[in-house]
Amino acid sequence: MTTIQEGQVVIVGSGLIGCSWAMVFASGGYQVKLYDIVQEQVTKALEKIRKQMKELEEIGMLKGTLKAEQQLSLISGCTDLKAAVEGAMYIQECTPENLELKKKIFGQLDLLVGNNVILSSSTSCLLPTKLFTGLKHVKQCIVAHPVNPPYYVPLVELVPHPETDPCTLERTYALMKKIGQSPVKLTKEIDGFVLNRLQYAIISEAWRLAGDGIISPVDLDLVMSDGLGMRYAFMGPLETMHLNAEGLRNYCKRYREGIVRVLKSFGPIPDFAGATEDKIYAAMCKETPDDAEHLNARRQWRDNCLVHLAKLKKEIKSEDLHHH
Repeated sequence: MTTIQEGQVVIVGSGLIGCSWAMVFASGGYQVKLYDIVQEQVTKALEKIRKQMKELEEIGMLKGTLKAEQQLSLISGCTDLKAAVEGAMYIQECTPENLELKKKIFGQLDLLVGNNVILSSSTSCLLPTKLFTGLKHVKQCIVAHPVNPPYYVPLVELVPHPETDPCTLERTYALMKKIGQSPVKLTKEIDGFVLNRLQYAIISEAWRLAGDGIISPVDLDLVMSDGLGMRYAFMGPLETMHLNAEGLRNYCKRYREGIVRVLKSFGPIPDFAGATEDKIYAAMCKETPDDAEHLNARRQWRDNCLVHLAKLKKEIKSEDLHHH
């Protein structure tokens, strides 16, 4: 049973990711302050959260064990940063991907916080050394990069600055677990972190195959959604290797030569422009025209699929627990 937790969480920035984080923390029973500079922004965000939580409750997909009203009562808005961070134990920054803006925010936070709070950024592509170097409280800083939309996709990549205290990493990891996300730890920063490095490897080969006319763009996507993706929804590439032979060593023995041969045949890194871009663009727009209405409808469909998949994965997990 979720109970109301000790300690306050502050979300800095009330956009899409900020709202998602607020909902995730509230579902774990944490008091959340949603900060933005403009009151109107905050008010709109709180209305959006209320609407979403009510809808999720209706379809039985609300996270946590607290009712929507209880969760909503945990979230309040704030336009004064100093007041917002008062008594906070964890701060999640969710402003746009702009280095100067983020540095400015962390500079302000650095002057306001004590030595106990964790300062975390949702950035997807800015490295901790760029964001946190020179801050007094650098030991308390970490990147916690969620996957969009974080309410349905639980992964969070935790990326330390070279000076991040190991205990900051551990505390953030434990907190993410507690609110039902799936944290992973990187031992050090690397451009693209891990999720995007894997994603870009796939995008790169997808682009070459479609561009070379080996397969149509629509069929390429099917290879993923009805092939690899089915498997990857439940296990990663390394466990897949382990199961696709008599264990990992046996897999390497059997397949390493073939894998290396195929990898050597990969083309150069595409520039993601020109004739291939035109071709893939046309194919994508035929399925989903790129006006706001069509894109939003399709995104909603995607999120609905993710809701069902998340539910299924949860059910499978609890069945596993009962069987063991």
